[in-house]
Amino acid sequence: MRIMNKVKKAIIPAAGLGTRFLPATKTVAKEMLPIVDKPSILYIVEEAVAAGIEDIVIIAGRGKTEIEDFFDVSYELEDLLHKQNKTELLDKITHLKDLANIISIRQKRPLGLGHAVLSGQPIVGDQPFAVLLGDEIMVNKGNHPCVTQQLIHGYEKHQMSTVAVMEVPPEEVFKYGIIAFKEKVDSYFKITEVIEKPNVTEAPSCFALPGRYVFDASIFQHLKNIKPGKNNEIQLTDAMTLNAKYEGLLASTFEAFRYDAGDKFGFLQANIELALQHPEIQNKLKPYLIQ
Repeated sequence: MRIMNKVKKAIIPAAGLGTRFLPATKTVAKEMLPIVDKPSILYIVEEAVAAGIEDIVIIAGRGKTEIEDFFDVSYELEDLLHKQNKTELLDKITHLKDLANIISIRQKRPLGLGHAVLSGQPIVGDQPFAVLLGDEIMVNKGNHPCVTQQLIHGYEKHQMSTVAVMEVPPEEVFKYGIIAFKEKVDSYFKITEVIEKPNVTEAPSCFALPGRYVFDASIFQHLKNIKPGKNNEIQLTDAMTLNAKYEGLLASTFEAFRYDAGDKFGFLQANIELALQHPEIQNKLKPYLIQ
């Protein structure tokens, strides 16, 4: 059994155009749209940090420099808050630059999720790494560790790439990558194939990929070898099928509240449910919702 390095790096693909939120995303990155009072990408970064990630590679596209700016120093604002003695607000923004090492790489052409992940190889190198999709928000449930930490535990236990899955209704399989599996290892599915957004008659199961992965660096070679797949894009799911065939790939369900912030309903759902937990507005919001 090979000895694997600790998972200390993560890739967050954030190069999408956010067309489902036009016209808002014409000049604002969809990852910067607020969930209550935090941009959605901050929830993703905080999950990675909670899982022990130290280096976070954000794969951005043209016109998304506000993501980089958000995690950088804001001299004028910090100076103003300092002079006004607004220490609580100052603390909220100054800690952002210290959350992790944030590295931005531009994906020059939108060639698919697989290409976005491959773009992070110059930073990740031959190390294991997590992938957290930038529009999928996972909020801890009870005392359970965050989803990325749950996957890292599986990776370290079985020394095999491990991804998150959730069961969806048959009529929704066309929205996701869907796994095929032949058996379970402990409570983990042993994947044999991953199919990108199949129709209901092609889907091998109803277990879908909601955007959390922990990979061995071998996935990079598979991404280099595959040809463009569905929509003429480099599909991460095609590389995962090769990963399953040659190195082994496991999947695990997870304990967390999950919101698809790239969808209008999911975005509003996240805002409402997280606002109901927010100490500043929960006491006002709940009576308003039930009146």
